[in-house]
Amino acid sequence: MAERRDRDQAGRPRNARPRDELGRPLPRGAQGMATTPDDLHLSPTESLAEAQRLLAAGHAFHAHEVLEAAWKDAPDEQRELWRGLAQLAVGLTHARRGNATGAARLLGRAADRIAEYAGEPPYGIAVAELAAWARALSARITPATLPDLADSDLTPRLLRAG
Repeated sequence: MAERRDRDQAGRPRNARPRDELGRPLPRGAQGMATTPDDLHLSPTESLAEAQRLLAAGHAFHAHEVLEAAWKDAPDEQRELWRGLAQLAVGLTHARRGNATGAARLLGRAADRIAEYAGEPPYGIAVAELAAWARALSARITPATLPDLADSDLTPRLLRAG
């Protein structure tokens, strides 16, 4: 018999299985890393701080969840920026999972979306630097080079220094 999908109160599918540090589902009952609640609502500044903390800890999947929540809450004029930030974290998730092709593609898409906000970067986001970093990393990633990347190579700085 097939396993039933977890659903929220509105009937939408939700995966209540625990996840590892890279966001991969673990068997039910296993000890995993806490995931981001579906109803997370943080300020943009809080979202950036939490995403940076998670990225620095090597938890790009979980940073993606925080940035995705911010994307859903963002005003229309900033949605593509937050979408780009979420895609950047997904690209890093693919890199940490060993998927060079997915990592390079998503990092490139993220850079394109983020770069659109270089003229007036909100919330102290290092827009130009982040877009350039994502493009450079995307160009470096191949199946042969991915295993040689260090954690520091996969940890962006979301905010401008200073």
